[in-house]
Amino acid sequence: QVQLVESGGGLVEAGGSLRLSCAASGRTFSPFYMGWFRQAPGKEREFVGSIRWSGGSTKYAESVKGRFTISRDYAKNTVYLQMNSLKPEDTAVYSCAEALTYVGTYVHWGPGTQVTVSS
Repeated sequence: QVQLVESGGGLVEAGGSLRLSCAASGRTFSPFYMGWFRQAPGKEREFVGSIRWSGGSTKYAESVKGRFTISRDYAKNTVYLQMNSLKPEDTAVYSCAEALTYVGTYVHWGPGTQVTVSS
């Protein structure tokens, strides 16, 4: 069973940047997608973006498009979320997850890392 662990969260000023990492261990098969999600207190979890493991095509939520970039490193079995021009509304717990088929159902999740953007 794969285990996903996020890192890189913290406190940052509005307009600043942060890079999150999601390292996978115990993986036997490559995922179809790796995705990033976030959930703020009292709010529903929302999709941030995803990357197709093979090929590297990406998709982003409208709210982060142009500011966030997802990338992957096959050798390190890691996916990254580069966050630029951060806003207070980006404050949330960020989690990574993997989907094993093209349908895009995310079945494995990391525990999440806190990102706080001060205003």
